[in-house]
Amino acid sequence: MRRHLAAIGALLALTVPAVASAPASASAPVQRPSTALPPLDPALLRAAIADLPNATVTGALVNVTGSAGQWSGTSGVRDVVTRRTVQADGNFRIGSISKVFTAVVLLQLAAEGKVDLDQSVRHYLPGLLPAAYPVISVREVLNHTSGLPDATLGEGDAQWFADHRFESWTPRQIVADAVSHPMKFAPGTKQDYNGTNYYLAGLLVERLTGHTYAHEVRQRVIEPLNLRDTYVLDRHDPRLPGEHAHGYVAVTEDGRTTLRDVSEQSPYPWAEGGLISNSADLRTFLTAIFQGRLVPARELGEMFTVPDVPYLGTDNCVIGPEAGHACYSAGLMKTTMPNGLTAWGKTGSRPGYTSGLFATRDLSRVLVYSLNPTGNKDGSEAPYIQKIAAAVLDPDLLTGN
Repeated sequence: MRRHLAAIGALLALTVPAVASAPASASAPVQRPSTALPPLDPALLRAAIADLPNATVTGALVNVTGSAGQWSGTSGVRDVVTRRTVQADGNFRIGSISKVFTAVVLLQLAAEGKVDLDQSVRHYLPGLLPAAYPVISVREVLNHTSGLPDATLGEGDAQWFADHRFESWTPRQIVADAVSHPMKFAPGTKQDYNGTNYYLAGLLVERLTGHTYAHEVRQRVIEPLNLRDTYVLDRHDPRLPGEHAHGYVAVTEDGRTTLRDVSEQSPYPWAEGGLISNSADLRTFLTAIFQGRLVPARELGEMFTVPDVPYLGTDNCVIGPEAGHACYSAGLMKTTMPNGLTAWGKTGSRPGYTSGLFATRDLSRVLVYSLNPTGNKDGSEAPYIQKIAAAVLDPDLLTGN
């Protein structure tokens, strides 16, 4: 999962320009983009998601808002049997965008003095990490500099997932699977995008509050922002509530490829990738973060601060003038283009669903998209993501100007 999601993030980074950083407080003056955003071109946006459904993507929705222009559109079908069209306000599985919710809750707890980001994870969760492991801080978990290994539970090809999509594992089982392997690097010396970190973050939320992760997300984020279509379901609840596009994976048997409906699947990825939402709720959520309405200014700075370390490998953080350098903060991803512009957001992926949430720091442009790819997180939908991002934020990449 880590490799697939990071690859999608890197592909989005190939085409997303944005703005210079702004202060992290809602009351502080907001800096304007150093380079003006282009006007939205509806023709380019329509072309970016044209010719659906096909063998790679069955449906798509794109929602663009902000002071620099608005556009909303869909393409393809939400059900390959009935051929009903995709709804612009449909719900979808947001995958690793869930990490942003988790980071917000943990940073709120830091602001309340309930957790010290410089304290070790072992201090709050004794016995969970091997004694032979070095000290790993809460901050290093949030910004993916922990050096922890990846878990392998739940991994498999399209056929395996279609047959096992209702199976689930507890967060502790996932962590135990991951830490049966050696550390990747010394904590704080490099960055490597890794879901193990956010299973630990979710467990920290529960240990610090005495409540379930779902309870804390609802009380601290969903209810205050009135996010009516955002859900944190139990790992045994495979539903996708509300109107939604179906998700499919392509399975090949005896030389014949068919689509298996995987809309219903266990949301066991939990604090790492198990939430459900829609474009309107995600837009509201990201706007509240950027405006300082969810996380106090000091802790909000963690979401807009990327550690000064190299990125491990070539699966992400490989585009623009900061290529090879860390590009993740606490919960968010920073994307800097060769022209120097920067955007902040997050991508997410579950089988049948790929989504993204990005914005300029001054919120002059906010992008939410969701696709229904059939490739079981193999990145085959990347050309659509590239075209969407380019149409929204840098049309010259499409027009050749």
